[in-house]
Amino acid sequence: MISVEGLKVEFGVKPLFSDASFVINQHDRIALVGKNGAGKSTMLKILCGQQKPTSGSVNMQGDITIGYLPQVMNLQDLTTVRQEAMKAFADIERLKQHVEQLERQMSERTDYDSTEYMELVERYSSEHERYMLMGANGQDAALERTLTGLGVLRSDFDRPTCEFSGGWRMRIELAKILLRHPDLLLLDEPTNHLDIESIQWLEQLLATWNGAVVLVSHDRAFINNVSNRTLEISCGQVVDYRVKYDEYVVLRKERREQQLRAYENQRKEMADIRDFIERFRYKPTKAVQVQQRIRQLEKMVPIEVDEVDTSAMHLKFPPCLRSGDYPVICDEVRKEYAHVVFDRVNLTIKRGEKVAFVGKNGEGKSTLVKCIMGEIPFDGNLKIGHNVQIGYFAQNQAQLLDESLTVFQTIDNVAKGDIRLKINDILGAFMFGGENSDKKVKVLSGGERSRLAMIRLLLEPVNLLILDEPTNHLDMASKDVLKEAIRAFDGTAIIVSHDREFLDGLVTKVFEFGQGKVREHIGGIYDFLQTKRISDLDELGQNKKTTTNASSPLPTMEGQGGGSSREGGSSSSYAARKEQQKSLRKAERAVEDSEKKIAQLEQRLKELDQQLMKPENAANMKLVTEYTEVQQQLDTEVERWEKLSEELEYKQSLNGAD
Repeated sequence: MISVEGLKVEFGVKPLFSDASFVINQHDRIALVGKNGAGKSTMLKILCGQQKPTSGSVNMQGDITIGYLPQVMNLQDLTTVRQEAMKAFADIERLKQHVEQLERQMSERTDYDSTEYMELVERYSSEHERYMLMGANGQDAALERTLTGLGVLRSDFDRPTCEFSGGWRMRIELAKILLRHPDLLLLDEPTNHLDIESIQWLEQLLATWNGAVVLVSHDRAFINNVSNRTLEISCGQVVDYRVKYDEYVVLRKERREQQLRAYENQRKEMADIRDFIERFRYKPTKAVQVQQRIRQLEKMVPIEVDEVDTSAMHLKFPPCLRSGDYPVICDEVRKEYAHVVFDRVNLTIKRGEKVAFVGKNGEGKSTLVKCIMGEIPFDGNLKIGHNVQIGYFAQNQAQLLDESLTVFQTIDNVAKGDIRLKINDILGAFMFGGENSDKKVKVLSGGERSRLAMIRLLLEPVNLLILDEPTNHLDMASKDVLKEAIRAFDGTAIIVSHDREFLDGLVTKVFEFGQGKVREHIGGIYDFLQTKRISDLDELGQNKKTTTNASSPLPTMEGQGGGSSREGGSSSSYAARKEQQKSLRKAERAVEDSEKKIAQLEQRLKELDQQLMKPENAANMKLVTEYTEVQQQLDTEVERWEKLSEELEYKQSLNGAD
């Protein structure tokens, strides 16, 4: 679909990345990863044509369509949600008008036997067929399915978009992109403003997307479940790992260890050369050898090692007073605005517990947090325990920072004791390393301010942490630092989050918000999913019928033989089921055979790699040719495996439906 060759981007003295070359194939689902500032968003802008590289080229096959979701968008305020989403069908509307125009031309002509009329009929047939293939008759159903899947209520379809927050408007824009069914999806942090159910819905949709997907996300579970390939931007280079994210993490660790060994070997070699030069610089008999060493040193390209993994850094909350046994007790708590947000909430949070508030946006999670903080009035009894010191991180927390201070001063003012010696390390772990620590707060972006507010909270002595979406602006390394700090925290924590990976292994109790109620579930986030007997969270607060009709990312099979009676058809059903199982076993064997072939080809590539690394084989064209041929065979087999796997999944779904 797209071929990227020799891409280079320069903003300052050092290129952002250079000599980047890779290919995006039709069914690739690529996770674009790298530290903040590595150039991920820049790469997406180049792929969609919004930005030009310093050098290199992006070559596209045919007239492919691209859907691009940036982190920041300029949206119109003059339409309703439905009208804005219907803009996705602008191409279909134009094609419809063209088809109608051809119809009128045909009805007005009487030269039925002429060549011109036959050409008109042929053109009409072609355009009408294309119009039907583009989904001419399913616009309303597709629009409703996509908007509700992203969490937009049907009752909100006719509300003006200007009444919605930036996060909700981002969902509308995402819905428009998905409804266009582009050949290539470019998504920059699509989960930042989605709730946990919508993230899972989008995850399902992208995992079966017919085109290609390139996405940037810091939600580890999301990109791991969606991706089948990982592109890493690191040290100014783009490295292609043809595996999903979890497998990439393992391979990257091995690669970094190899880099470190090569780096140390090169340093030793360079030190030896410099030592030789210094020892024999002024000896005439060694002049030739010295000049050779100098030229050798000049030609050596320093090996770069990937940035240090700051997730290994440990951070602990400062000691604080011991709170009472029950920091938070809710007794028949009720809150309503124009409608009831929640009613008869009864919950008790014990000292030391780490709990999660989950549920759809607008179901009252943040509202209950504000009730606990005493920021809004409510009905019922809500008791805060003895000696409770609350540390609260809200979405507007960044607005409370002193804009006249620098990043370093902001943290230095709250840091106490030995932790002050580690301020630079802490700032680096949260992407404020180097010169960024000297920036004034007033010049920071919203995301940077949120991260700074999070660091400040981590250094304050509290015994009850309340965190409202703490991971929205953190990269994976920073999230690991925060997660470890909360896990080691002696106090109590209430975490409102849609990040499953972040909550996993952190919380021991889940409070589910939905339909005006708050339900308690003992166990972690995945225990909660298993208890609910769902593989995703689309069913939270919904019955199965609603989920199937409204939130399923895939078309239903209604009208395709689904209404027939089951009575009296046992023998034919048995035969059909037996044939189906036979077909399923055949598909499983095909996938297994393909996997074995891939393993053999990968093993041969490793063997050739090891041989080519030997100096005596550097110019062995026979090995180089075999390596190229095996690589091509591997690429072809991987594509075949993907098709076989899709067929197997489809047959498994049919077998499961029976």
